Amino acid sequence: MCGLAYCHPEKNVLQYGDKGLRKFQFCVWGVCFVVKTVILVSGGGTNLQAIMDAHLFGEIPNCELTAVISSDPEAYALIRAKSANLPTYVVDRSLFPNEQSFNTAVEQKLQDLDAELVVLAGYVHPLGAGTLKAYENRIVNVYPSLLPAFGDCDGNTMEPYEQAIRAGVKLSGATAYFVTGGQAGPIILQQAVEVWEGDTPKTLQRRIMEEGEWKLLPKAVALYCQGQLRVADGAVHVTGERK
Repeated sequence: MCGLAYCHPEKNVLQYGDKGLRKFQFCVWGVCFVVKTVILVSGGGTNLQAIMDAHLFGEIPNCELTAVISSDPEAYALIRAKSANLPTYVVDRSLFPNEQSFNTAVEQKLQDLDAELVVLAGYVHPLGAGTLKAYENRIVNVYPSLLPAFGDCDGNTMEPYEQAIRAGVKLSGATAYFVTGGQAGPIILQQAVEVWEGDTPKTLQRRIMEEGEWKLLPKAVALYCQGQLRVADGAVHVTGERK
């Protein structure tokens, strides 16, 4: 359910809440509608930063950045979130005896925050079956290849770049998609990125992040928050005008 707040009826324009980045509202006749968005992180938070920057510059209408949840209490992503005055929470994976109990705690925190949209921004843990069911077609992730190419990487974060270079492809890229629990769910957006002669996995990784992931993830969130995504027969259809 979308968050609902009230604002001055004459201010039917973008509004910021008292915590800077947290709220970006679309107001009609004094009623402001926002999608409560919770971001899951585990590491440095560069994808989180891309979302916060896009939100700050008005590129993700109708979105409330409700909170950031980290699986690692030392993740730099938490510092990024706190610098933007976003509420932060830690569900420390190391404190749980198994993946099931950890996933249950993550799902409970999402429910406590009344999350409508969940965004994975460098989150390294597989989500539990309960979370996937509760948030079907409401979990967005980004992957560093043009899926389904190079999608089977067994948790090796550098494998998509290594596979692209070994295969000699001239184009790789990034894919934003809805998480279903398999290798990849319904694809929302894709961005091709050129593979250069002499690229290493590190140089290709950097280019795919800058030209692909950091652009696609905020765009996918924006499309969701504007009600422009529809999933039918396993495929995503984008409705309305794309910006």
